[in-house]
Amino acid sequence: MDSVLPIARTQLLFKNPKLGEFRIPRFQFPAAAVQTVSVRRARMVVVSAAQTAAEKPRKRYPGEKKGFVEEMRFVAMKLHTKDQAKEGEKSSDGPPVAKWEPSVEGYLQFLVDSKVVYDTLERIVDKSAFPEYAEFKNTGLERSERLAKDLEWFKQQGRDIPDPSSPGLTYARYLEELSEKDPQAFVCHFYNTYFAHSAGGRMIGRKVSEKILDGKELEFYKWDDDLSQLLQNVRDKLNKVAEGWSREEKDHCLEETEKSFKFSGDILRLILS
Repeated sequence: MDSVLPIARTQLLFKNPKLGEFRIPRFQFPAAAVQTVSVRRARMVVVSAAQTAAEKPRKRYPGEKKGFVEEMRFVAMKLHTKDQAKEGEKSSDGPPVAKWEPSVEGYLQFLVDSKVVYDTLERIVDKSAFPEYAEFKNTGLERSERLAKDLEWFKQQGRDIPDPSSPGLTYARYLEELSEKDPQAFVCHFYNTYFAHSAGGRMIGRKVSEKILDGKELEFYKWDDDLSQLLQNVRDKLNKVAEGWSREEKDHCLEETEKSFKFSGDILRLILS
């Protein structure tokens, strides 16, 4: 009899639907726990986005891997004409150097105005209103004394030495003002003035000398030590100075390149006056 009773009770459960209902209880998470999970998920999304942004490679500037001087060189070369450099992109507004018809008077004016600019650059560096300027003292690239010797030679040849003209005086005044408030822009002019003279400037000097000075090499185009090594030393100094600049300051320096070309171009055109 004991073995029959459980079977009867089981049959009763199947006959009565209400007694046969079986519900699985639901477990409710506390509201605070749900909020904690949501916050954690949000944090995970933010962290994930930040990691993605950090992993995304930063835009590289042309020449940046080699140092900031290479960035300056790249921008400067783009401002040359095709007949001046293979990387040049500017259209020429005059005949190539090979077809120039210079005059001694025009060349003398060019040398006088160039000396005003180099006098100013070297005085600014010597005074060093900003600490980084001191890096460029006595680099061996200085041209002021060399130009003084050349002008003395012309004087001995019976030539009248003209007074500085507007292109040289205007550029010198601009450099003075710039050097007191904008070191990045000033360094741009320093680089372009000295490095352009050591490259294209020498070529122009040689061509002009062949036409009007019987091939005489002026002191302006001579250096006491190996020029390539002098230039490399200054490149290293420029790169060192630029390491302390932000990307914005570097860009500001590069943006000044076009002004540097305009001022120097105005002086260069004096050769043809």
